[in-house]
Amino acid sequence: MHDDTVPDEVQPRKRRKGIYILPNLFTLAALFGGFYSVVMAMNARFDLAALGVFAAMILDSLDGRVARMTNTQSAFGEQMDSLSDMVSFGAAPALIAYEWSLKGLGRWGWIAAFVYCACAALRLARFNVNTGVVDKRWFQGLPSPAAAALVAGFIWLVDEWGKRGGEVLYLSWTQITWVTFAFTLYAGLTMVTNAPFYSFKDIQMKKSVPFAAIVLIALGIAVINIHPPTVLFGLFVVYGLSGYVVYGWRKAKGQPASVISTSTEEPDERGLHN
Repeated sequence: MHDDTVPDEVQPRKRRKGIYILPNLFTLAALFGGFYSVVMAMNARFDLAALGVFAAMILDSLDGRVARMTNTQSAFGEQMDSLSDMVSFGAAPALIAYEWSLKGLGRWGWIAAFVYCACAALRLARFNVNTGVVDKRWFQGLPSPAAAALVAGFIWLVDEWGKRGGEVLYLSWTQITWVTFAFTLYAGLTMVTNAPFYSFKDIQMKKSVPFAAIVLIALGIAVINIHPPTVLFGLFVVYGLSGYVVYGWRKAKGQPASVISTSTEEPDERGLHN
């Protein structure tokens, strides 16, 4: 006998929670870049180790843009990105620098490497906490990819010039070791300062640009190809100093130097504006 009864309410099927593949593929690729860098450093291939860090930087800059362009942002992706950054731009540069030259300084060497690694963790944790209150146009402190570029870029530069024979950049190996020590500490400590570093996040990729902008981009690529280690390291040194320049300029003009953009009414935000 046919039953014509229909249930009063049809329970909708619950959607299974999933993970967006495309942006997380870029994040995993960036994580692999950091892991690859550590493995190459363990095998004394420091040129490839530095290239792994720079490859991770490029991939890390793409995952967020891909997520926004495809509307696939997720809390999982944000956490995955932070963990990937800690490996690629925190642990990897510290270990590369230590294996390359810092271990020759004994305890001072591993202290410098640890300070860098710890500051990277603190910087990423602060970034996650302050996401909703920081002016999007600026980073609070040197971003971890740029800090990694300072350390890895110097190693790449010296390694490339060292292959050409003679003195390495007119410095003895002992001097190079102490310069590495200084760069590692500077990059680490600058990550946890309040100096504002331009984020480039207000550049809209979907908007049309003048023809001259394309010509300038082509010229920039050509200049980088003259000698990538020298040009890229020089660019990141300028960027690594720019935050202090902006900070000093704002102070001299009597403008607020903080990049915190909201009010201080909430108790949790009061200390962020000092």
